[in-house]
Amino acid sequence: MKNISWSGGTGDGLAQKPVAIEVIDVSKHFGMGDRRLAALVDLDLTIPAGGFVTIIGQSGCGKTTLLRLIAGLEHPSKGHIKVGGQLVQGTGWDRGLIFQEPRLFPWATVAHNTRLGLPDRAPDQERIMALLRLVGLEEFAAAYPGELSGGMAQRVALARALAGSPRVLLLDEPLGALDAVTRMRMQNELLKIWQEQSLTMVAVTHDLDEAVLLSTQIVVLSERPGTVRRIIPVHLPYPRDRTSAEFNVFRQELVGMLV
Repeated sequence: MKNISWSGGTGDGLAQKPVAIEVIDVSKHFGMGDRRLAALVDLDLTIPAGGFVTIIGQSGCGKTTLLRLIAGLEHPSKGHIKVGGQLVQGTGWDRGLIFQEPRLFPWATVAHNTRLGLPDRAPDQERIMALLRLVGLEEFAAAYPGELSGGMAQRVALARALAGSPRVLLLDEPLGALDAVTRMRMQNELLKIWQEQSLTMVAVTHDLDEAVLLSTQIVVLSERPGTVRRIIPVHLPYPRDRTSAEFNVFRQELVGMLV
C-alpha cells in the first residue's frame, strides 16, 4: 500500500479540497406514537472529496440516520444535504451503500449479485469480472452466497456497491459482524480500494481502533439528539501502525470523549 501523508481537518489542508458532501442545518425527527423523537438536530458537516471520514458516537446518537440521509434513504425534517453540489432528493448512482449484513440474494451467483449493482443491470461481463478482481473474488464468480465466508460475502457487497461507479461510498458498520482477523484484512482492502479508486468514503463504526486506522477525519457526534461535537483530523501516514505511540494518542483522545 502506498504511503500517504494527509494533512487536513477543520481550518487546514482538507478544507482546501473540493467538497464532496454538505450537510446543512439538518435535523431529523421520527414519529413515536403521539410524540416525536429527535435523532439529529441542527447538524452541519462538510466532507472533502477524496477523504476517508468515520463517524463515531454513543449508541443511538444518530450515526446511521446521518448515513441514511446522505444515501437518500431518509429525508431531513429540516435542512438539506448536497452531494457533488447537487441536492439529495433520493437515492442515486453517485452514492454506494454497504450495510452491516451483505444482503446478497441467496439464489444468485456472486457474479449475478454484483451485476445487480450496475445502473442498467446490463450483463456487462467485463465490468463484473473487473470488480470481482478488485475485491479478490474472480475465482468465485459462479459461487452462491451460502458457499462464502462472512468476509467473502462482504467483498461481494463491496463489489456490488462499486458497480455503479459511485463518487461516494457509504459504509454502515460493514465489518462489525466479522471475526478479528477477517476484519483486519477487510480494513486493508477498504484502504486499498479507497486509494486506488479515489473515492470519498464515509463510514459509521463503534471500533475506535478502526476509526484511527482508516480515517483522514473522525467526526464525533454528541449524545442524542446528535449534532457534531468535534471533528478530529488524523495526520498519521498510511499504512498505520496500531501499536505506535502516535496511534494510541489518537485512540485515547477518542476514548476520553466517549466514556
